[in-house]
Amino acid sequence: MPILDLYEHSEQKRNLAHFATLASLAAADGIITDDEKAVLDKFAFRLNISDADYKEVMKKENKYPIETPHSSERRLMRLFDFFGMALADKNLDDAQKEMIVKYAVGLGYSPENAEKLVNKSIAIFTGKIDFEDYMFLMEK
Repeated sequence: MPILDLYEHSEQKRNLAHFATLASLAAADGIITDDEKAVLDKFAFRLNISDADYKEVMKKENKYPIETPHSSERRLMRLFDFFGMALADKNLDDAQKEMIVKYAVGLGYSPENAEKLVNKSIAIFTGKIDFEDYMFLMEK
């Protein structure tokens, strides 16, 4: 098996793990709303999740745990990756933002810190930051 096949397989496993985490978060309150389903459908498409994998993840008996990294750097890396996926189409709607906040809480941030972190991240990823913040980022 060529090394490229191993990488692609690993990338697909990572994508499936992200998707399973999103599905678990969406179902955390016991129901997946139409808005959450629409967001999951978008992510399934972006992450190249097969119909079979999608159905398997969405089964009620499947409980995919949210794996929370211990280091803050790895949690930020996962959140960074997640924003990369969420903003792939250059559009972030309210349902997606809500799911990202849930994801951040699932990664171990308090609800208040998760909201702040997500709002800052949205500002950074969409280019809507203050000059002072821009200058700070450029100097780091």
